[in-house]
Amino acid sequence: MPLVQISSKISPFWLPNGHFQSIYPALFRQVNGIKYFREKIVTPDDDFLSLDWSYAQNEGPRSLVILSHGLEGDSTRQYITGMVKLLNQHGFDCLAWNFRSCGGEMNQTARFYHSGATEDLDAVTQYAFQKGYTDVRLVGFSLGGNLTLKYLGEQGAAIDSRIKGSIVFSVPMDLKACSLAIIEPRNQIYMHRFLKSLKPKVVEKARFFPERIRLDNHRLVKTLYDFDDVYTARLHGFDCADHYYAECSSMHFIEPISIPTMIVNAKNDPIVPFESLPLEVLRAHADVLLLATEDGGHCGFRPARLKDEFYWSETRALEFMTTLRRD
Repeated sequence: MPLVQISSKISPFWLPNGHFQSIYPALFRQVNGIKYFREKIVTPDDDFLSLDWSYAQNEGPRSLVILSHGLEGDSTRQYITGMVKLLNQHGFDCLAWNFRSCGGEMNQTARFYHSGATEDLDAVTQYAFQKGYTDVRLVGFSLGGNLTLKYLGEQGAAIDSRIKGSIVFSVPMDLKACSLAIIEPRNQIYMHRFLKSLKPKVVEKARFFPERIRLDNHRLVKTLYDFDDVYTARLHGFDCADHYYAECSSMHFIEPISIPTMIVNAKNDPIVPFESLPLEVLRAHADVLLLATEDGGHCGFRPARLKDEFYWSETRALEFMTTLRRD
């Protein structure tokens, strides 16, 4: 499909650049009225995933949206709850799942989650089918968006017909390019925030799995690239960070995608360089559309009008969802 570019400004004038547009919603937005019902499911390797359900109040056929959060996020992040609230109001049940070690409780195995751990997304999706849903859509943010696209590409033409479509936001489709971008001085605030959360998790894990996790080089981990090289890659079967990035970057899984899919990335995203996206592959794809906005930051997309309760990304997702066939 041709690249669609949104030239009109999304964000208010008082959020003048991608940094402000990314940080403001994370710090100041509050979404009220969401009531989650938590459920745990057991994974094939005897670990668990925490699933948070929020149901629409409509009668009739049930459609389900499965939402995947970003790096060190969870189901309570405002970009998740805002989406859940709007979709619930328009008749969609929502399932916001928490990656391993996220959601308020440490998981039980030595491994964590990572950008390509599609086996967990598949476990969640299969569980939704067991619940009786025959109309499922996928939404992903940042790392969760990369995970979603990789999952769709792996399934290819054999994807279950009960999955009707997907929309993803602020996707780091080239993981190495984004890991290097976050090292830049202007992006240190994001990197330190992630490491402040990730590094203590490794220390806690090492107490229970000393044979799998060694802390010899812990003090040398200064960047997200270092963390992925020392911990993420080794814990999940990759040789090094570069091997992990090469195997899990969703840009390598776009061509086989066979269901309606929309990718939304802002050109001023401070974490995901727009030039790192596989633009030529996307332009040639019949089922995947890249929507490029001039502003919005990373998982931001706050609308200019103060009275708007829902963000531009949420109303865009709802519009996309309504174009898909509902069973």
